[in-house]
Amino acid sequence: MPYTAAHSGSPGSLLLRLCVAGAALLAGVVASAQVSADTGSKPDAPAQIRIGYQKSSINLLVAKQLGLVEQRFPGAHIQWTEFPAGPQLLEALGAGSLDFGMTGDTPPVFAQAGGSDVIYVGVEPPKPGSSAILVPPDSGVAALSDLRGKRVAFQKGSSSHYLVLRALQKAGLQYTDIRPVYLAPADARAAFESHSIDAWAIWDPYWAAAEHNTPARVLVTGVGLSDNNTFYLSSHQFADRYPQAIQSLFSVLNDADRQVQQHYADAPKLIAAATGLDPEVAKLFLNRRPPSPVSRLNPAVIETQQALADTYAQAGLIPHPIRISEAVWQPGIAVAAAR
Repeated sequence: MPYTAAHSGSPGSLLLRLCVAGAALLAGVVASAQVSADTGSKPDAPAQIRIGYQKSSINLLVAKQLGLVEQRFPGAHIQWTEFPAGPQLLEALGAGSLDFGMTGDTPPVFAQAGGSDVIYVGVEPPKPGSSAILVPPDSGVAALSDLRGKRVAFQKGSSSHYLVLRALQKAGLQYTDIRPVYLAPADARAAFESHSIDAWAIWDPYWAAAEHNTPARVLVTGVGLSDNNTFYLSSHQFADRYPQAIQSLFSVLNDADRQVQQHYADAPKLIAAATGLDPEVAKLFLNRRPPSPVSRLNPAVIETQQALADTYAQAGLIPHPIRISEAVWQPGIAVAAAR
C-alpha cells in the first residue's frame, strides 16, 4: 500500500514553506547552542562539511535543495557531491574526501572489511519494499529457482547485492549458481533494456524509473528478505571531533523528513527538481518510502546488520568476518580505541 500523509498548511509551494521552516530552524539553533549532555563539550564549529549523497537520499536532497545545512552552519563551507551508489560514496569517505554521507546496508560492511575509516552514526527505518529483482516481461524466469545459470546484474557491494544473496538462499541456490554481472545502476539499466542480462537487482529511485519507463516485471521485492536499512556514516576523525555537528545534521534531516510528510503532495516536484527525475518517477519512489527520521543505531539494528555481515563472510564475499559494533558511533567514548 502506498504511504500517504495529510497535506496541511496554507496554499503555496513546498519550497516556500520549507524555506520558512529553515529560517525558523536557524533561529532556534542560534537561540540554543548548548551541547548535548551525551556528546560532551567538543566544538561544533567545523570549517567545512563535505557531504555525499545519492538520488535515494531524500532527507539529504531536501536539505540540499533548501539550503538547510548551510543555514544550520553559517560560515562553514558545505560541499555536496552526488554518487551513483553507496560503494563509490564510501570509497570517497574512506579516502578522506567526505565527512558525512548516506548509503544502504551493504556498502559499510564492505568498507569495514576493507579497513576503511568509516563509522555508523545514524539509521533510518527499514524500507524492504524499496528494492526489487526485475526481469523482462517476456522472461521465462517465473520463480527465484529459475535464476540458476542466469546473468543477474547488480552493483557489487550494494544493498541489491544482499537482496540477491537472500533471494538465492530462499530458493535454495548458491551464489555460484548464478552468473553475477557487476554494474552500476545506469549501466545495469542499459544492459537490461538491451537484454544483455536476465535479471536486475536494484533499489529506488532506479527501480521507479525502470517501472515508469521500461517494461519490467517484479520477480521479488525485499519484503521478507532484506530490511534494506539506510545508514548515515562519517569518519572517526570527524565524528570524534564534531559530535554535536553530527547531532545537528540529524536535526536538520529530521526537519526535512517532517516537512516531506506534512506536504506529501508537493514532495515529488521538489525531489524531481533536486534529482532531475520525472515527477511521476519521484512519486512512485515516495509511495514506497515510509516516514524516515534519523536516529542512533539501537541493538536490534546492530544485530540485523551483523547478520548481514555474517552472510557475506559465510559466502566468502568479504575477506574476513567483522564486528559491526566496533564501527558504531558512541558519542563521548573513544570509538577509535575499538579499531
